[in-house]
Amino acid sequence: MEFDYTITTEKSFDEAVQSVQEEIAKVGMRVLYVHNVQKTLGEKGFEREPFKIIEFCSAKFANEFLNKDVKLGLCLPCKINVYVIDGQTFISGMRPIILPQFFPQADLGERPKEIDQIIQTIINNAR
Repeated sequence: MEFDYTITTEKSFDEAVQSVQEEIAKVGMRVLYVHNVQKTLGEKGFEREPFKIIEFCSAKFANEFLNKDVKLGLCLPCKINVYVIDGQTFISGMRPIILPQFFPQADLGERPKEIDQIIQTIINNAR
């Protein structure tokens, strides 16, 4: 089982970031914050190719998970990373299907699979 779902895109970095945010809204979730990792690290003297972390959430899913095990909050909110390596733009998200491995006592049912499909849809449609 893969930890991440990662694709490449022919879109520019900025286009990919914008597209991911638009696709998140289309599935009824909300972007909470966009971390500009390149800028943050650059302010400390570290050089990095473009890299943004897009945090997003569904209040319904978050509440449901927290009711199962409050420690699931360590994995919230969902994140999709958009980054560049050697001129190639990548879109990458963690796969929620791995959560039962870390929280075996929490009965998460089919919800991780459902959210995994949503994240893959966001990433594929943002391509």
